[in-house]
Amino acid sequence: MSWLEAIVLGIVQGLTEFLPISSSGHLFFVPQLFGWEDPGASFTAVIQLGTMAAVLLFFWRDIIRIASSWVRSLWTPALRGTLDARMGWYIILGTVPIAVFGLVFSDQIKTVARDLRLTATMLIVFGILLWVADRFRPQRKTEADLTLRDGLIYGFAQALALIPGVSRSGATITAGRALSYDRETAARFSFLLSIPAIVLSGLFEMKDIGAEGSVPWGPTIVATVVSFAVGYAAIAWLLRWLTSHS
Repeated sequence: MSWLEAIVLGIVQGLTEFLPISSSGHLFFVPQLFGWEDPGASFTAVIQLGTMAAVLLFFWRDIIRIASSWVRSLWTPALRGTLDARMGWYIILGTVPIAVFGLVFSDQIKTVARDLRLTATMLIVFGILLWVADRFRPQRKTEADLTLRDGLIYGFAQALALIPGVSRSGATITAGRALSYDRETAARFSFLLSIPAIVLSGLFEMKDIGAEGSVPWGPTIVATVVSFAVGYAAIAWLLRWLTSHS
């Protein structure tokens, strides 16, 4: 992989991770469009750590508040009903489906699922589902209305993103809107839910970077840094947009 390819793919990752248009699908599609080699699922998973760093920086106050409340609630029963403590449990529960399915179907995700026709089909199907959910469902729920059941539904929606072409943020925002959460709540919980899944996936796949036939460490690091910068800008823009647009 050339340095130019690494920069372009870093930009693609940063722009598409948080917009509901599938980062994994575009990281597969763009090299096909320009005649580049497929960077592979491991490269995709690792450079997502850059966009995850953007999430951690953007939401650091929320993350510290939720994590500290959850930890303290383990030995302080009075705190277990607070929104922040409950949010911690919802994020943990919502991470279970993608962790289980990711491990069980790891080989298929890296081989059979990396098909251009499947990727294109999923982009179209889930784009339509997001439009339908946002168009016809009310915006009457906020973060205070989140439940354990809703967290699990978000989690199964996130697991669908293991299929190239299914946007992780798109699937989870669609689930949130289908459950009648307002757009900002659906997006914020989607971003927070992504943290454990993306970090665990990136760390798990890191062992394959630099191996024979894979992308070297140099271009991978460049793509990761670029994805961080672009991803941070994308989060800020999307959350502002969702407060007043569809």
